[in-house]
Amino acid sequence: MVLKKDKQKVLGEVFDDERIKTFLNYEAYGEANPDFHLLEKAYRGMKADNFATFLGFFKAEGHDINAKNQQNKTFLETIADHRQAEDYIAAMKAAGAQ
Repeated sequence: MVLKKDKQKVLGEVFDDERIKTFLNYEAYGEANPDFHLLEKAYRGMKADNFATFLGFFKAEGHDINAKNQQNKTFLETIADHRQAEDYIAAMKAAGAQ
């Protein structure tokens, strides 16, 4: 049996402001903090420069940049030890994350 992929890999996807703002529309699962969930989705789905733009929209809509997960860690604390997160960490700090 051969399985077919249901999605093709998208290379060079354009992230204009409207596309970036779509990441503000994801709903959290279960008991997850909605703001933490949005930060995580954007982090996993964007390059660092797009993530920095996202953070501006995120804050402008009144979301909490220091939202915590169920382990009581902020998103910044969660990504602090990721090997390739330096630019994301810098964007978070520039946006006021602690």
